[in-house]
Formats: sequence, structure tokens, C-alpha cells
Amino acid sequence: MKFAFRMAAVAAAALCVGSAFAQKGETVKIAMLEGLSGPMANVGQNQLKNWQFLAQRLNGAKNVAGVNFEVVGMDSKGSPQEVQNTLKAAIDQGYRYVVQGNGSGAALALADAVAKHNERNPGKEVVYLNYSAVDPSLTNEKCSYAHFRLDADTSMKMEALTSFMKDQPKVKKVYLINQNYSHGHQVAKYFKEGLARKRPDATIAGEDLHPIGQVKDFAPYVAKIKQSGADTIVTGNWGQDMTLLVKALNEAGMKLPIYSYYAGVSGTPTALAAGGEVEVYQIAYNHSNYPGELGAIMTEFQKKFGEDFYTFSIYNGIILLSEAMAKAKSTDPMKVAAAMEGLKFKGFNGDSEMRKSDHQMQQGLYISKWQKVDKKYPYNVENTGYTFAPVKYIEAYVASTPTSCQMKRPG
Repeated sequence: MKFAFRMAAVAAAALCVGSAFAQKGETVKIAMLEGLSGPMANVGQNQLKNWQFLAQRLNGAKNVAGVNFEVVGMDSKGSPQEVQNTLKAAIDQGYRYVVQGNGSGAALALADAVAKHNERNPGKEVVYLNYSAVDPSLTNEKCSYAHFRLDADTSMKMEALTSFMKDQPKVKKVYLINQNYSHGHQVAKYFKEGLARKRPDATIAGEDLHPIGQVKDFAPYVAKIKQSGADTIVTGNWGQDMTLLVKALNEAGMKLPIYSYYAGVSGTPTALAAGGEVEVYQIAYNHSNYPGELGAIMTEFQKKFGEDFYTFSIYNGIILLSEAMAKAKSTDPMKVAAAMEGLKFKGFNGDSEMRKSDHQMQQGLYISKWQKVDKKYPYNVENTGYTFAPVKYIEAYVASTPTSCQMKRPG
């Protein structure tokens, strides 16, 4: 009898061990649905390399779930219409995990299409990791169960940015220039609200919303900025639109301080360096000078590709997925989604949490400043001799904003 009990206990233990690693050795296919052609292609192509580089680096025994990640890029051209077609193609090819981030318009369309697919196809659900689309509505009134945001949203970033700007006495007359789509509108909205609360003495000198990815020459916009008498520029522009704006400012000889979301994105640092000394701040979850593993990843990536690794949310995406798969003992998307809800893990900024109520990552933020590399901050952004050095860290609980999400959960 004792022997039988002992054998039963051994069998139970073996079963537990086996189930704990049920997903070990599986290949998890991830489709990146992104603008890989068109005006913002340099950003999408860089981030595809980020995903593939990290998937390879953190595969198998190097992640807690023991799975192998395989990332394939599919060109959505950054279009809300095209991303839905690309999603259908990915699903037809057997992908159950999709990632996207460039363009909140495409993100909103993708989140909606994923939710509808999951409702109509029980047992064949898809999970969407959003690594950089920051429209707050995605985790508020338009939140959905299969959507998980790895970046901080616009309201979180602007709360941090305006808190920093509050203590900058030089800021008196601000010019807002943004892309004419949901993200640009949100940057302008939340900046105005934050400025009114924290610096009622400062004014909006002027404002422009321009077509995304279509402006070839920003000289007319720069002329308006100059005419307005602004002493500061605030912009959420990214990709080509940020790079060309900086070039136009350089050509006009304007060196106004710029408070930005995406000054560190492909191509823009090179344009900034061409203008010489200029005061530029960036609000983001990261900066350019990380120690430890992230520092090693940045150095290795730059050496291999001749480009910068700057979308750190991708690192958190791989860690989040592997931790959730280990917890769920499965790679099934719905089991993994349930495990990701409320999951706390060690991200690149330390303690991170995927908030259960709205699937918004809770993490710290940095204000960083563009400066020449030095002994303390040696990372050479785009080999320009400049870097983004941290000047202020905002703890996760400070950066957090409330949510109005009413999550509809399966079952």
C-alpha cells in the first residue's frame, strides 16, 4: 500500500513537471503587420529587425517558457484598410499572434478586426500585441480583450512631459505641430490640458496639423512657427515627418527647444546632429544609455545592422509572452491572454505590470535630453556623436492614468 502511494505521488509529480513544460520546444509564430513600404518604411523595417533579433536572442532555453519565437513581417503599408487584409492573410497562414505599432489609425482598425474575428471563430482566436500605437482610446472606450498595449499611451506621456515643462521657465510661447490623425490630435489635446493646469502663464503661439507621411517640404510650416514668435516646439511627429521637420528647421537656422515623443526614431537623430547644438527633449519609456542586458542588446544590434535598437517595448513583448506561456503551461492564445492579464514581470525598466482592467502596460517613463556623448553617457546614436541622456525618471505609479475601459471578456 505504501509502495502504491509512493508510486502515485511520483506519477503526480512527473505529471506536474510535464505540464509545467507542456509548451517547451513549441514554435510560436508571430506576424508583424506593419508599414514595411511607403514613407514610414524605415521605421517599420527597423522594428521588424528588432523583433527578429530579439526572438532569436531569447529563444528556447533563453526564455522561461522554453518556446521558440518566429517573427515574419507582412506589409500593411501602414493603412487602416490594408492592415485588415493583412490580418486575414496572416490568419489564413496559421498565425495566432500578431504585433503592430506604427499608426494609431491602423491599430484601432486592427484591434477591431481581431475582436470581430475572435467572436466569430471560437477556438481560432488571435492575440494582438500593440508595441507603439498610443491613442488612449485603445485602452479606454475602445478597449478589447485580445489587445495588449506595451507602450505608454499619449495621456501618460503628456502628463509626464508637461510636469517636466512646468519647471522650465524659458517655456512661454509654444507652437504645436502634429500629424493629422488620431495620435497627433491626442498629443495636441493632452498638451493643452496639461499646460492649462500646470503653466497657465504660458500660451499656445500657434498650431498645425499636417497630412501624415505626405509632406515633402516643411519650410512653409517652419515659416509659420517663426512668424508666431514661439520660443518652444511640441510635437508628436515620428518617422519621415519628424526627420523632415528637423531638416526644415535646420535650413531656416531655427534652434528652438523641441519637446518630442519620437526624436530618437530612425533618421531623425542624424538630422538633429546636422543642425549642430540644439535643445531637444524626448518623453519615452527609455533612453539611449542602458546598462546590463539592454545595453548589450543595443550595442550588438547596432554592430550587426548599423542601426539603433530603440523600440524597447518589443523586449517587454517577448518577456511578457514567455512569462504568460509558462504560467498558462500553453501557447494557446486565449490561455496566454488570460495569463497576461495582471501579470507582473521584470521588464527593461524593472517592475512592470500588464494592468488587468484595460491591458495597458504600467511602467516608468524617462525624460531624456539630446547631448554629445561623454564618459557617463557613451552610446553613439546613429553614429552622430550625440546621444539621448536621461534627465528625469517618472515612476510607474506617477505615470499611470485611470481608465474608462469596460472590458468584455470571453465566456
